[in-house]
Amino acid sequence: MSRIAPAEPAYPPAIAEALDRIMPPGLEPLVLFRTMAKSPRVFGKMFAGGLLDKGPISLRQREIVIDRTTARLGCEYEWGVHVALFAGKVGFGETEIAATVSGSSDAACWTAEEQALVTLVDDFVDRRTLSAATWSALTEHFDESQILEAIALVGYYHTISFLCRGLSLPLEAWSARFPAPAPADRTQAPRTPSRRPSA
Repeated sequence: MSRIAPAEPAYPPAIAEALDRIMPPGLEPLVLFRTMAKSPRVFGKMFAGGLLDKGPISLRQREIVIDRTTARLGCEYEWGVHVALFAGKVGFGETEIAATVSGSSDAACWTAEEQALVTLVDDFVDRRTLSAATWSALTEHFDESQILEAIALVGYYHTISFLCRGLSLPLEAWSARFPAPAPADRTQAPRTPSRRPSA
């Protein structure tokens, strides 16, 4: 049970409009969104700072960053929502989905540029910064605006993961679940350190 009860209809007009805009047809507003709606200020700021519009990296690249970030932080809620809504659209099969949770950064299912993105996420989760080797790999494949986008995504989805886990949000009935073998303790983030040379 969520530690803060989600808001119920009727929502304030600004919140109702935002929910109608972002939710796919036929889906009820996410528990996360309805919980955030209990603070119109937080709701408005988080929606204003979102990065789900078309940006300088591809949809597939965006989802690799989001899925890896939320998986590494043990946030099954947000990981499951994104996998359910976007995995098919970006060509993720079972191998890619599993690799976002438990694969190494150089997993064979990823291209070289995708491996660089996975390593970026792992560096921030493990080191809170980027190693020289990671930065070199990123600059081989991405321009400055793309690198900034990827870093911002990792930061934004840290915040989302903290909200989901800190509030003990129940999983959406339709969302994906961490693949087996799941982490032994889902209160802890899956840990799969990247294979990379030292800085």
